Amino acid sequence: MALVNISPFQLRTSGLLQSRPDPFNCLPISRRNSFPKPLMIEARANTQKESAKVRNRRLHKQFNGSSVRPRLSVFCSAKQLYAMLVDDQNKKCLFYASTLQKSIRDNPSCSTTEAAQRVGEELVKACVNLNINEISSYDRNGFARGERMIAFEIAISCHGFLPR
Repeated sequence: MALVNISPFQLRTSGLLQSRPDPFNCLPISRRNSFPKPLMIEARANTQKESAKVRNRRLHKQFNGSSVRPRLSVFCSAKQLYAMLVDDQNKKCLFYASTLQKSIRDNPSCSTTEAAQRVGEELVKACVNLNINEISSYDRNGFARGERMIAFEIAISCHGFLPR
C-alpha cells in the first residue's frame, strides 16, 4: 500500500493496522515541544474597586465644589493620606496636603496616623485663611475608614467641617 500525505495528518505504515494517524506529526516542528496556552475566562461583572470608582463618578455629578463651599477629596494609599480642597466650578485646587510633606512629618517626627491628624489640622487652618465656613461634600474616593482616615476625620470634625 502506498503512503498518501494528507494535509493535517501524516499516515505511517504499521504492522497490524497497515496505516494509522500519528498525532505528533500533525503539529509543525517549531511548536512540537511547546504547550498551548490555557483557556482564560474573565468575568464581566465589576469588582468592588471598579464599583467604588463608578459610585465616585456619580457623586461628582451631584456635589460640585465652589470657591465658597469646596469639595474635600481624600485619597488614602497603602501607607499615606492625601487631602485636597477642590473648586469644581473653576477647576482649581484650593488646598493640598499629604502625610509625605516634610512640614507635617518632621516637627517632631511621627507615625502616619499622627501625620494624618496633622493634615486635618492644616486643612482647618487653610479653611480659616481662605474664609471657608462649610464644605460641600466629603469625597473618600470609595476608601474604607481606616486608622489614618479616622484620625483625619476627627481633626476636621472637631471644627465642624464635615458635612452630615
